[in-house]
Amino acid sequence: MTDAPSSARRRIAYLLPVYNEESGVPAFHAALVAATDTLADRYDVQFIYVDDGSRDRSFDVLMRLHEQDERVVVIRLSRNFGHQKAVTAALDACHADAAIIMDTDLQDPPAVSLELIERWEAGADVVYAQRRTRDDSWFKRTTAHAFYRVLSRAASIDIPRDTGDFRLLDRTVVAELGKYREHNRFLRGMVSHVGFRQEAVAFDRDRRHSGTTGYPLSKMLSLAGDGIFGFSTAPLRLISRVGLLFSLLSVVGIVYAVVVRLATPENAVPGWAFLAITLFLIGGVQISMLGILGSYLGRVYIEVQDRPLYSVSRVVGDPW
Repeated sequence: MTDAPSSARRRIAYLLPVYNEESGVPAFHAALVAATDTLADRYDVQFIYVDDGSRDRSFDVLMRLHEQDERVVVIRLSRNFGHQKAVTAALDACHADAAIIMDTDLQDPPAVSLELIERWEAGADVVYAQRRTRDDSWFKRTTAHAFYRVLSRAASIDIPRDTGDFRLLDRTVVAELGKYREHNRFLRGMVSHVGFRQEAVAFDRDRRHSGTTGYPLSKMLSLAGDGIFGFSTAPLRLISRVGLLFSLLSVVGIVYAVVVRLATPENAVPGWAFLAITLFLIGGVQISMLGILGSYLGRVYIEVQDRPLYSVSRVVGDPW
């Protein structure tokens, strides 16, 4: 962990992506201020909200918070770029000694951030909040459990299970993350890839305070794809293994057909239905494998375009 000069008060910035959260942001900010009041004697604290192209009145709500609390900084993106890029915009703007990434739906209790800070003070460079329990639907709990198990087996690096983006990053880690500019972003995987000293703090995740989730099933699947395709070549290896399996099956089929034809030719009945099913099966597998190749090729195409990750339309306040 990077130490600041002893004569200077250190700074902690909360990085807070917002998308259609007008009903929940005021309650979240009140809870966050109450939790961070205990830091006033040791740290300067700033709250960097990033409005990710909200379609409701979230930006107006954030502007009122800025008027009431000078520590509030508001970054408004020109359109909706997605949660991961909104967090990236906050990371790019942040130059504090430590940054804490949180969602604003109160599922991540603000009081837990104080535990992250304690671990950082003890020497950790990254402190991630690991879900001990979560007050979500059965479907979301089940799919999340399955995703993290698949990712832990497929990924080329160790990505902690049952974690989101709720974590504290030392400024040295934030600086390193700034070098990672891929478009299909999976930040929790990128943080694991960076390295440094990383520790976990277990917590119980609460139910959403209000509004609807910004991660419906389609976005959850997209994020899962970014995690798997961005940190694993297992799907590519799967193509070779499936191809080898079908090659072996074809050899077995050829041997069987020859043996039947030579040993008991009267039993060699033409199997047109079986042949048609086999062709359809192999064709389906080939198309699926091409889809996997296309996913990797599409990611390469997007990266080669080298477009900006996001565009900022307005900044209110002075981020550290």
